[in-house]
Amino acid sequence: MQARETDNLRGLLLMGLGFLLFSTADIQAKLLTESFHPVQIAWFRQLGLLSGVVIALFVLGPSIFRTRHPVLQIARGGLAVISATCFISAVKFVPLADAVAVSFVAPFLVTAMGALLLGERVGPRRWTAVFVGFVGTLIVIRPGMGVMHPAVLLVLVAATAFAARQVVSRHLASSDRTITTVAYTALASVLALSFPLPFLWTAPEADWQWALLFGMAMFAALGELLIIKSLEIAQAAVLAPMHYSLIIWGTFWGWLVFDQLPDLWTWIGAIIIVATGFYLINRERKMAKAD
Repeated sequence: MQARETDNLRGLLLMGLGFLLFSTADIQAKLLTESFHPVQIAWFRQLGLLSGVVIALFVLGPSIFRTRHPVLQIARGGLAVISATCFISAVKFVPLADAVAVSFVAPFLVTAMGALLLGERVGPRRWTAVFVGFVGTLIVIRPGMGVMHPAVLLVLVAATAFAARQVVSRHLASSDRTITTVAYTALASVLALSFPLPFLWTAPEADWQWALLFGMAMFAALGELLIIKSLEIAQAAVLAPMHYSLIIWGTFWGWLVFDQLPDLWTWIGAIIIVATGFYLINRERKMAKAD
């Protein structure tokens, strides 16, 4: 029991650090949107992940590409392209903390997709939580009131693609290793983004641009690896709430770099989203124990 608690604590620390690195990559991406096309930024970001896969390839060998579902693996890479490109496109116009708050709709979408596509059991309480979570998202966006930039809709597209990735990951988890899924996602996404890249490419000219591109790629890759490691050593139900730390880091970076803070309604919507997210996590934990 003590070992399990120790593993959970280590996992929480690793996942927390992973999300800090993700948030750092996000603020660097937002800065880069002033100089580069979102596709080019997303390409560099995924290139960082691919560099980690190359290292794994040398250490573990070509077996990391052994899969029973190559089409699903490649499709997951395509969803990663949509998610990254849409989110980066959005944060050019939307404050990072606001974009992060809206992206928290993803867990509710995962619940809904899991029920509709995988036949997972979802009772009335969890459907109610999903509905309340969407209400919280509407409070953040406030459609028709002209408060939020229309680009926030791209965050919803990104969250939907991210949720679909999670559902695909659940299906693949029973047959493929985590490193296999990461390897295919990195390779497929970099290849897909490479096709339009020659038509959109802007050569970095300043040292700070290279530094941000390199830093974003490395922070995103390290964050991905830390989160994968945390999921290997700790229970997913224990780690899940750590995802919401992104709102803290997003608010911090937005304030530090752009002097932007969420307004009162955004905080109210975010609190509703996070609260219902915790409720869903708790319900899933109870159901897992019952099974």
